[in-house]
Amino acid sequence: MRALKRFGIDTYMILLLATVVAGAVLPAQGEAASLLRQVTFWAVALLFLIYGAKLDPASVRAGFLNWKLQSLTFGATFVLFPLLGLCVVTLFGRWLGPDMITGVLFLSILPSTVQSSIAFTSMAGGNVPAAICSASVSNIIGVALTPLLASIVLHQNGTGISLGSIGKIGQQIILPFIIGQVLRPYIGAFIARHKRLTMVVDRGSILLIVYAAFSAGTVAGLWTQVPPQQLVVLILIVEVFLGLAFGVMLLAGPLLGLVQADRIVLLFCGSTKSLASGLPIATALFAPDILGAIVLPTMIFHLSQLLLSSALAQRLAPEA
Repeated sequence: MRALKRFGIDTYMILLLATVVAGAVLPAQGEAASLLRQVTFWAVALLFLIYGAKLDPASVRAGFLNWKLQSLTFGATFVLFPLLGLCVVTLFGRWLGPDMITGVLFLSILPSTVQSSIAFTSMAGGNVPAAICSASVSNIIGVALTPLLASIVLHQNGTGISLGSIGKIGQQIILPFIIGQVLRPYIGAFIARHKRLTMVVDRGSILLIVYAAFSAGTVAGLWTQVPPQQLVVLILIVEVFLGLAFGVMLLAGPLLGLVQADRIVLLFCGSTKSLASGLPIATALFAPDILGAIVLPTMIFHLSQLLLSSALAQRLAPEA
């Protein structure tokens, strides 16, 4: 396991893959599926309540002072990425079905990762306070902006987003986050002292969502609708997408005159996409029977970005 960690493969990543397999081989059905949806709903609400209680507004205000870097990372996440997504599906969409195309477009409008982008920035010797600000603001804004972008981008692709879905976002994600911010003076210190609790809720809720998504997809015939050759094509397309995103960020830092520490922030906060935020938003926006196909590109991208980010962070790390 220690050798695998050098390449970004840890216990959690193995659990993610095992959960996908479990959803494909032993899917929840009937009453079990209904119960799973309820448990997942409240697990996600608890997750965002904890996020709200954890986030220190002072760190966000401090990071905003570096306005150039923050505007660049925001633009990369919510402007460049969607444009790249549209280009990718225009060029390669003929080899994907409608749900997979929707999945790639949905991937392109997600916010940046939080924990991993900050961790890789720190490992590579980057500007950690700026990374904290970029990742936090990306996710706060992304909760509202991702559904808005979805209504615009996916409408162009013929996929509608209902008002009920937007309302579910508010009930399941935005409201718990606001409650967490309100309760921060009372429970923030407790959560900071019990980081393992946060990790269990964070990763546990993601595993629940993944199992629920792929269970519903399996019951709806996901794996008969996605033949092996189409899955291989999807993986290749997502890897091209990943390579374009990281390549643009690596070139943009020097061209825009950023110092090395800020280039690292732009790389890891501007090139990554959040599974933790993306899956809850997807469960609110899309029907269960197509959810597995839609989140599949995000799953592939997430696993790949961890591997690539780990390798790049080790390469960029300052010598001791």
